[in-house]
Amino acid sequence: MASSIGEMSDRARDVFRMVVESYLDSGLPVGSRTISRTSSLNLSPASIRNVMQDLEEVGLLAAPHTSAGRVPTESGLRLFVDGIMQVAEPRPEDRAAIEALIDRGGPIEEAISNATAALSGLSACAGIVLVPKEEPALKQLAFVPLSAHQAVAVVVGSDGSVENRVVDLPPGVTPATLGEAGNYVSARLAGLTLSEAQARLASEIRAGEAALDTAAQELVARGLALWSEDGARRPVLIVRGQANLLDDGAAADLDRVRQLLDELEGKEEIARLLDRARSGAAMKIFIGSENELFALSGSSVMAAPYRGSEGKVVGVVGVIGPTRLNYARVVPMVDFTAKALSRLMA
Repeated sequence: MASSIGEMSDRARDVFRMVVESYLDSGLPVGSRTISRTSSLNLSPASIRNVMQDLEEVGLLAAPHTSAGRVPTESGLRLFVDGIMQVAEPRPEDRAAIEALIDRGGPIEEAISNATAALSGLSACAGIVLVPKEEPALKQLAFVPLSAHQAVAVVVGSDGSVENRVVDLPPGVTPATLGEAGNYVSARLAGLTLSEAQARLASEIRAGEAALDTAAQELVARGLALWSEDGARRPVLIVRGQANLLDDGAAADLDRVRQLLDELEGKEEIARLLDRARSGAAMKIFIGSENELFALSGSSVMAAPYRGSEGKVVGVVGVIGPTRLNYARVVPMVDFTAKALSRLMA
């Protein structure tokens, strides 16, 4: 028995599809009698049982515990999603619910949060969205001495935000150097984004136009780099609807659900996973152990990128839930939500 759709017989493909669809619908192992009774295959339970045995031998189905029924393996789910599943447009009621929450006329941040809530409610999963990382613009950068070796860099953004960082002082820094460095940023770099400020500093140093001594140049560079590095470590990730994961079927698998809820607390790791979806032009589906983060809980992630005004990918929206998902319904919902956000931000 072949393990790819193209090499499977029609009979094997039909039985495999029915097992997967029945399992995704009920969450229960599927037996040959169930397939025989509910399908139009005109095959006896014995014939169906033989096909299911073949599918188990090539790793597409598995028999949990002592059950006579079969469930799809992660490999089987991947084969089903990639080669058999019929994906249609979202249902009209799903589209209406998503659009109603997104198109409320409020700030874009509210629309993004609402999109996550809509996906969570409709899919009975946890909704997730990776928000565009807005690069702050500088207004002021002041240095307050802590000791002979450290100072606090007080960063004021053009939006009025104030953040503090502790920076190690390079050799040769005096109190006058701290003031000189802060004055330079306010006079020459104010209004620029972080990357623009770093580029201008480097350019003026190369051209000898920085009007700063070596110690002050290094101090400004360290302050800008520290702000950049700290900001990059804090992705803006919104997770909604974790309670949806505690559904009626969760009682039989509380350890898996508890593990998934723990994993959802690791937002930096989830953001890194979603960053992989930013690089693609379309939906990405991660099933179970295909991604290391959710290998223990056996969860699936569906994520689609959305775009800003210049057509550039700026974020990712999706859902996280058990591998037993209605992929055919949820995939188009995620895709539709990503496109709706793209239209809103265009």
